[in-house]
Amino acid sequence: MSAQIIDGKAFAVTVREKVAGHVARLKEENDITPGLAVVLVGEDPASQVYVRSKGKQTVEVGMNSYEHKLDVDTSEADLLALIDKLNNDPAVHGILVQLPLPGHLNEDLVINSIDPSKDVDGFHISNVGLLGTGQKSMVPCTPLGCLMMLREHHGSLSGMDAVVIGRSNIVGKPMAQLLLGDSCTVTIAHSRTKDLPEVVRRADIVVAAVGRPEMVPGDWIKEGATVIDVGINRIDAPEKGEGKTRLVGDVHFESAAAVAGAITPVPGGVGPMTIACLLANTVTACCRANGLAEPEGLTA
Repeated sequence: MSAQIIDGKAFAVTVREKVAGHVARLKEENDITPGLAVVLVGEDPASQVYVRSKGKQTVEVGMNSYEHKLDVDTSEADLLALIDKLNNDPAVHGILVQLPLPGHLNEDLVINSIDPSKDVDGFHISNVGLLGTGQKSMVPCTPLGCLMMLREHHGSLSGMDAVVIGRSNIVGKPMAQLLLGDSCTVTIAHSRTKDLPEVVRRADIVVAAVGRPEMVPGDWIKEGATVIDVGINRIDAPEKGEGKTRLVGDVHFESAAAVAGAITPVPGGVGPMTIACLLANTVTACCRANGLAEPEGLTA
């Protein structure tokens, strides 16, 4: 293996330390404590773990954490009423509704009912439009984390050729917009892209976000390229015992690491940055709400 490992877990610690410093200054200089409200509907096990982790890290950086756990059969009207209450609560600067929602709830309607200035997930249609037109917005956490790591590794991204594999609203599309904003030449590739391997081979930066285990092999990667693997896939691991599994990314790590200049591992790469950037977005939202300077290094 020749590639430098981009340690997302260590970088996320650095981001959280920056957030904690900004929170402390907001309290000391302005008597303001940023607050993050997380809404969980139902008892999805993965969502419960994620929400607990968010709450724990929110408190650790000195912010207020407000958790709202609702029954799986909560009506749309009741959920929207809660969001309206949070929209109008000055102590709440960030609102996150944990996805996926139960099938009887309209996710688009729910997300678009959040005050865009408190939409720390960056999914509201207004924030999507602002990001797409290069204006100040709340930026989705996972792409923001990827951008932070790329900036940290390369410094300037200007003029670099970037390929984003995946066109989701959560990662692929906003990732492309952020890279354009940093003056990359950007291609969004996907399952219908003709000669996908050749498209990927020309890239200085490859961001893989397709949700297919180890789809991108090393021979798709240009020598010295930087590979950001957003995928988190659980596959069978018979070598660990019957019924055991392991996590892999969308990139075949071993073969890609042999040719790439730098690469994120799975786990321990992009994943830890997502919650760190959620905290960063909450601080940013708090500063904007109070007419204060935004924290440097924590926004796009």
